[in-house]
Amino acid sequence: MANNKSWAKIVKDYNILKHNFKKSPFPISASQIKNSVQRFKQTAEKEVRILCKQDTRKSRPKVFQNNDLFLLPVKNGFYNIIKGDGYVDIPKITSKEIIYSSKLAFNLDTSQVGDSEMQHLDFAYASSLIRTFMGDQTLVLTIRGRKYTPNFSFFVNKQKINVSSVQTEVDAGYEGKNQVVLVEAKNSKTTDTIIRQLYYPFKQWQIHTKKKVVTLFFEKDHKTGIYSIWKFEFKNVNDYSSIKLVKSGRYKII
Repeated sequence: MANNKSWAKIVKDYNILKHNFKKSPFPISASQIKNSVQRFKQTAEKEVRILCKQDTRKSRPKVFQNNDLFLLPVKNGFYNIIKGDGYVDIPKITSKEIIYSSKLAFNLDTSQVGDSEMQHLDFAYASSLIRTFMGDQTLVLTIRGRKYTPNFSFFVNKQKINVSSVQTEVDAGYEGKNQVVLVEAKNSKTTDTIIRQLYYPFKQWQIHTKKKVVTLFFEKDHKTGIYSIWKFEFKNVNDYSSIKLVKSGRYKII
């Protein structure tokens, strides 16, 4: 893979493997990455956005996998390379699917056109499946798309990470009387995902509301038509690695 060659050079150029990760993460900037790979020819070999997109364990470059490293953005154009496992498993739900009757009194013809994460999530919400899963009929759609975080801090392996104005994206956010529910949606079978996709929006919206903030991972299998939902919580709101699965379910909407 192109990013294997690129990251091997980046790691070598900046002596990253000689860094003492027990003391601190390794800070690296987009400018440093660009300078290291500027002579590569292919876009995928030198585009910072592509090189830094490591959403699953397997999408990390080999040098990261072999040395137990992962990458987090901390500011626009700045990253931390951290020692540890920055990902969470999305376990297969083995329980039998629940037949769920849509609360809509009519069919949504437009929801059958296409096969995107967004439309599947919208259909699940319109059918009141999200409300039913959360046991909260007050939930309404209030958050969608990309926003920049306020400043916040957290810990990974007792190391403090400071984040300032990092772009996040929420596929959908629902506010109810007592809680805010944030959803990360996928349209393929996912076995693991970087915790950041759940944790950064979680920290971000905690600053904007005193209501409880909840994170969901959502997926639809287009072959079976099954909707799967996982609810995650953080035991310690300031500990990136304290994520735990608290509830999941599989549904067939009729």
